[in-house]
Amino acid sequence: MKNLIFLLLPFFLLSFQNCTGTKSTNNNKLIKNNYFDYSGRDDKLYGGVKMITIKTHKGKFKVWTKRVGNNPNIKVLLLHGGPGANHMYFECFDSYFPKEGIEYYYYDQLGSNYSDQPSDTSLWNIDRFVDEVEQVRKALNLDKSNFYIFGQSWGGILALEYALKYQKNIKGLIISNMMASIPDYAAYANEVLGPQLDPKVLAEMKELEANEDFNNPRYLELIETNYYPKHVLRMPIKDWPEPVNRSFSKINNQIYVSMQGPSEFGVVGNAKLKYWDRKLDLPKINIPTLTIGGTYDTMDPKHMKWMASEVQHGRYLHCPNGSHLAMYDDPQIYFQGLIKFIKDIDQGNFK
Repeated sequence: MKNLIFLLLPFFLLSFQNCTGTKSTNNNKLIKNNYFDYSGRDDKLYGGVKMITIKTHKGKFKVWTKRVGNNPNIKVLLLHGGPGANHMYFECFDSYFPKEGIEYYYYDQLGSNYSDQPSDTSLWNIDRFVDEVEQVRKALNLDKSNFYIFGQSWGGILALEYALKYQKNIKGLIISNMMASIPDYAAYANEVLGPQLDPKVLAEMKELEANEDFNNPRYLELIETNYYPKHVLRMPIKDWPEPVNRSFSKINNQIYVSMQGPSEFGVVGNAKLKYWDRKLDLPKINIPTLTIGGTYDTMDPKHMKWMASEVQHGRYLHCPNGSHLAMYDDPQIYFQGLIKFIKDIDQGNFK
């Protein structure tokens, strides 16, 4: 009898291990099987689109969102850059998130693309945008159990500002291609990136900027030929992906110039973001945080790595071939690292 017990014991242990492993696997399969099941969702008739009414000091407006997929544990809200850009350049996420079972939301901020586009410049400030994101979160029923906030470029500023005020609502924070200081960004652009250009090109660009001749076709030509293909998206302009071109063609310039300014070398004039700096506040962030940078980014990758060390629970993802749009010029590294961060949190493996 004792021999029989010893013979059966490994079988029972193996069976127990298989059962626990199967339970986790079955849960993942269940989520993936239900990923495109929109039954019971109030946005089913509209293919996941929901127009959300937001309140501002200038009245009520509607902003556009679109949900992709179903996952009760992982819901990622995508905050686009600009300011004044739109969700379109995030369409490459369709090639990576669905197969991982990640639910995500496209979102055009007020003034952008499919959302209402009021012309009152008093609406274009950080605090109002943060309040808008909170209203969107509530309307989409996102909470601490599932809410990941992703911000790229200006969206990274917005995500960080939102987290500093509302991190109790967030499961994971992702800041992609954005530094924690506009003055530091301006210094990097002028002291590091600028000198890498041909001296004659840089001198001509600086002269045009000094004359505030930003609308001169020659200024745009110099930027598109010498700066964008090296630091914004490392492809010849003629080969840029259609979603990027479509997105950039619809930027709201009023918002962009009001907050960022017209220069590509930092923030100039009276732009509202000119003195924005949150470096000293990074240690207040106590939720899992991922920062993403690229070797050729317009933002300093060393600064973004440092940001990950300043928050309480940070991780840095470096894209060795990436620029400001590293999701396009270093996509494998970018999305592998981003998805791993999200999955590690969801599975309790984040360190």
